[in-house]
Amino acid sequence: MYLDSNLRMEVLSSILGQIVKPYDTETWKSTHNILSVDEFHLYQLFGNLQAHVGYLEEFFIDEKEFFDPKYDYDFTHLSDTAECMRGDEPYERPKGWYRMALKVQGKYPDGDTWLGPDGWRSHSVPGEWPASYHGTSLDGARSIIKSHYKAGDGAAYGRGIYSTPDIHVAEKEQYAKTFQSKKTGKSYKVILQNRINPERRELCQRKSDYWLIPEMKERLPYRKKR
Repeated sequence: MYLDSNLRMEVLSSILGQIVKPYDTETWKSTHNILSVDEFHLYQLFGNLQAHVGYLEEFFIDEKEFFDPKYDYDFTHLSDTAECMRGDEPYERPKGWYRMALKVQGKYPDGDTWLGPDGWRSHSVPGEWPASYHGTSLDGARSIIKSHYKAGDGAAYGRGIYSTPDIHVAEKEQYAKTFQSKKTGKSYKVILQNRINPERRELCQRKSDYWLIPEMKERLPYRKKR
């Protein structure tokens, strides 16, 4: 399986609910309407792009700055059952999925330790963050909020970002986004693979397969993704 530029744009458009097009840095001089990886995560996780880049009918991305193809990987025919760890937590590899990598390496002042070393490995390393999955449906996120799960050791539920280490939970219809490609005519389902800061993560008591990062009172738009 291979995702060409057109299909990548369709994936992003389906997640954001607005048109996304590639930006040609060689022929275009204006930087108006260019969506960064940071802004993409803020909008997708918090559902409020207007607060960061204003209301736009369509967005553009610089593909060289947005995607990191060397970390793309086709898991669609993965059959091994090797147990993996990331951030001292079990890591369920996304069997049956194709990973489209976004460029996050080298973007933050505190380094890339949170990502761990490159290449295949079954073990985790010191300072690495656990991996989790996040459904891309905003309606799905709202349904979790309405269910009033308790977080931490009996603390009252608060607004925040939910994800799960179980990919089978994230891919459920009420959480994941499904769209039909105009390019291929096929239907695709989209979820996000994340790294979660273990110092901020809370476990949902009533639903142990959910992890919660509580929402900060002040949002810092250009910090490491949660």
